[in-house]
Amino acid sequence: MVMDNQDGISRSIVDAPPAHYAVKIQSFSLMTKNSIERYESGNFEAGGYKWKLVLYPSGNKSMNVKDHISLYLALDEASSLHHGWEVYVNFRLFLHDQNNDNYLVVQDAARKERRFHKMKVEWGFDQFIPLKDFNLISKGYLVGDTCAIGAEVFVCNERSTGKGECLVMMKDAITYKHQGEFDNFSKLDSEYYESKAFNAGNYKWKIKLYPNGKGAEVGSYISLYLVLANPSALSPSSKIYAQIILRILDQKQAKHHFGKANYWFSASNHENGASRFMSISNFTNQYSGYLVKDSCLAEAEVTILGVVDALS
Repeated sequence: MVMDNQDGISRSIVDAPPAHYAVKIQSFSLMTKNSIERYESGNFEAGGYKWKLVLYPSGNKSMNVKDHISLYLALDEASSLHHGWEVYVNFRLFLHDQNNDNYLVVQDAARKERRFHKMKVEWGFDQFIPLKDFNLISKGYLVGDTCAIGAEVFVCNERSTGKGECLVMMKDAITYKHQGEFDNFSKLDSEYYESKAFNAGNYKWKIKLYPNGKGAEVGSYISLYLVLANPSALSPSSKIYAQIILRILDQKQAKHHFGKANYWFSASNHENGASRFMSISNFTNQYSGYLVKDSCLAEAEVTILGVVDALS
């Protein structure tokens, strides 16, 4: 028997109890007196998924609900779902009429399927039933301060919408500093040299020095870069947004030569810096302090500003 069909919500009376789960609550009035604003039931299985009922005995305040009980169906253990996985569900929520031993059933009037996924795990009814009706002895919903609610859940469809990513910008970014020493500079004959690995954030880095320049700058400039020490450890979808300051230290007058920029680092773009960092003539000038006793000091400051990872 259909009682009403208003605001897109259908309320009807059925004789059969809920097929999937029921919750009996004794001393219901003590929930509010003891400041229980939200109650989550234990989980139950339906359609291959685990669910739970979420009850607000005095209304869901976050939705500005007053003078009503709020009741919802929630997908439990949603964190274990892959991103993009969606479950389409028809469900009915029940309230036992103890006077007539039948059930008030509340559901979407159009029997509309609700889409549950990792970022939307609850659907239901802000205004499940007015408190004035619920508390009326003649209605039979609350008898001897005891009531019973329940749910039926029918999974209609499941599908994956694909992949995604999550960008997290750092509120309180921390700056990490590391110094690398390159000795016997005049005898360096490889294309580049790297400092020992150091930690910045959750990643390992190295300072990379090209003593005779890189690419088109060979023979004219020193090239200086910051590199990820182990780029293959990053997933293809991971990226790191970092502010870096690279310096060649002036060991005499502390007039350090530096460059500052923001870069995206990834497995496929693990090296960023400046090919024309400093002219070789300026670097080797005997009056400067960049090369002292055939040794130079390079320094990196790394501030992780943001991280992109795959949604899981």
